[in-house]
Amino acid sequence: MKNLFPTCSNCTNVFRHKILVSIFFSFFTFLNFAQVQDSTKVNQLDDVLVSAIRVNAKTPVSFSNLSKEEIQKRNLGQDIPLLLNFMPSVVTTSDAGNGFGYSGIRVRGSDASRVNVTVNGIPYNDSESQATFFVNIPDFASSLQSVQLQRGVGTSTNGGSAFGASLNMLTDHFSKESSAEIANTFGSFNSRKNTVKFSTGLLNNGFEISGRLSNIHSDGYVDRASSDLKSYFLQGTFVGKTTLIKALAFGGTEKTYQAWYGIDAATLATNRRFNPAGMYTDENGNTQFYDNQTDNYQQDHYQLHWNEKLSAFWNTNLAFHYTKGKGYYEEFQEKQAFSDYGLIPIVIGTITISETNLITRKWLDNDFYGTTFSANYKKDKTDLIFGGSANNYNGKHFGQIIWAQFASQSQNSNHYYDNFGNKLDLNVYSKINYQLTNELSLYGDLQYRLVKYKADGVQSNMVKDEFNFFNPKAGLTYSLDKRQDFFLSYARANREPNRTDYENGNPKPEKLDDFELGWRFKSARAQLNINGFYMFYKNQLILTGALDNVGNPIRKNVGESYRLGLELDGTFKLAEQWSLKPNCTISENKNKDFVSDNGTSLTKLGNTNIAYSPSVVAGNVISFRPTKNIELSVYTKFVGNQYLSNSKDENAKLADYSTTDFNVFYEIKTKSVFKSIVISGMLNNVLDKKYVSNGVDYGGGYVYYFAQAGINGLAGVTLKF
Repeated sequence: MKNLFPTCSNCTNVFRHKILVSIFFSFFTFLNFAQVQDSTKVNQLDDVLVSAIRVNAKTPVSFSNLSKEEIQKRNLGQDIPLLLNFMPSVVTTSDAGNGFGYSGIRVRGSDASRVNVTVNGIPYNDSESQATFFVNIPDFASSLQSVQLQRGVGTSTNGGSAFGASLNMLTDHFSKESSAEIANTFGSFNSRKNTVKFSTGLLNNGFEISGRLSNIHSDGYVDRASSDLKSYFLQGTFVGKTTLIKALAFGGTEKTYQAWYGIDAATLATNRRFNPAGMYTDENGNTQFYDNQTDNYQQDHYQLHWNEKLSAFWNTNLAFHYTKGKGYYEEFQEKQAFSDYGLIPIVIGTITISETNLITRKWLDNDFYGTTFSANYKKDKTDLIFGGSANNYNGKHFGQIIWAQFASQSQNSNHYYDNFGNKLDLNVYSKINYQLTNELSLYGDLQYRLVKYKADGVQSNMVKDEFNFFNPKAGLTYSLDKRQDFFLSYARANREPNRTDYENGNPKPEKLDDFELGWRFKSARAQLNINGFYMFYKNQLILTGALDNVGNPIRKNVGESYRLGLELDGTFKLAEQWSLKPNCTISENKNKDFVSDNGTSLTKLGNTNIAYSPSVVAGNVISFRPTKNIELSVYTKFVGNQYLSNSKDENAKLADYSTTDFNVFYEIKTKSVFKSIVISGMLNNVLDKKYVSNGVDYGGGYVYYFAQAGINGLAGVTLKF
């Protein structure tokens, strides 16, 4: 098969990317000569990159943090959602069944297209689908400093509104000392990860360069669900007395065998690992599988951040970004009508051939660019933030026929469809935390967001929509004493439909009113958070359970719906060597007065459960440290049963499941050659549970399931220089 970028026009793209990197780092070289630095007075300003969209214990928002150290313990090659699996209200799934390749995350029952994801404050969600494809930046966890997951609407951020949660990721801090790492992981299903990292350390002129190269492969638990992933990360940092400037270039390529179809109940019972993707019947009547039924994509990100501390009270941050994505998925298709592809039927004598087997490639070619900005004033009782972003997306969608069984003259053989999408996204916000008294603080947050979307190929006529959203938020935090805080908040969010929604109807924008009430307790040996939430939706676009012909989830508006729940999470130090981190979410997720539409009639079903919304999600981590350098942990996860549609169909339902993982982390401090040697291992699903974490319901009794791996393991060694 051909390379991912086989034409000379793509060589131009690669050349353009190299020029962008050169400009970024030439800019830093100039700064080295332009300013005089005092290395003894370096300010740690990295966190300012995300301070405008992150929250702390004084903000009336439900959230959880994940540190670099916590990420490192489980980072053996699996995708980012799997590393977040044990956070409160989180449910994850993997197409390949073992956490490599395509994976998904849901928070409070909301899928990844409704979770706002940012990298250093830059929007990461795909603009048109609103989905988040972590597979495009494999091993990105190895370059993360920290992660914050805000549940519910959260605080105002850049990009699409959060309807279930917002996930903001901060990349590595600059390092004052030089370092290098070589990490290798090997495990079940021929899985492996090879990573090399380095940092020059902060030089006398205030400049640091760091980077990473990674290679990941896995055959997958599901048949042929292989992943071949490569990624890079390059970061240049300039640190002055009051200045932090960062240039980043990161991205990756992925080639994954398609595994997004699932299997029916009968196949699940007899052959859990079966994969129908690429299946066809040859001329002799034998079942075959097309060996290149793959998804191929490359995505490159460029970011430039400038943070300036103007005074003791003012900080500013300005960022520019550009993302280039291009790729296709290849598919063998049997008995396709010529007319569907702009092909002219073949006439041989009195016989007309009007259908053929063929191989197609469906392409995406998109550019995303823009700016984000913020200013923070902090003095005495006032913490004030102004911020916003302006982003533009241009995407091309086109299809190619690369082989057909019967030769034919084509009316449009090169591009049998050729569509586009354009999206302009502007937002501004202002936030304040004001300490009214020693015990009581006030939080206010106002955001205006403008979205303009144009697209063709989604309806009989071109889509041209404009949305003006006003999203207010407010809350109070009351400190009973130094250990206890209570908070109450209200947040409004509005959200536009995605491209697939337009392809399947005439969708309306959604509206969410989110009410949160919580209590936080913190002492030397315990930390406990209890949070109640009521999320009331109007015109919520709810997953029907079905997928379209390219694997995108199909959604439909419902009149009114709600999520009502209670979240508990804590950290307890039971003894000097033992710690406990439990969490549990109990919720009710309902469509109000739901009406089922089967295409020919309407049926009133009353209040029904929202699809993919388990009423119970719980997790726990028990850790034991026999010595300072060794940690043994047991991770458990329970997910209650889930409906795959909104129609009370008991035959379209996932059974509840629980899993148990075992993790070991051992760091050996050495006195020569290496700074340390880290040995880590994970034994997943140690009880070998046969469970299903995801499914689709196409209606009419056609229900398909995604089986997950039984007991499997990964082991890794990291050499730190």
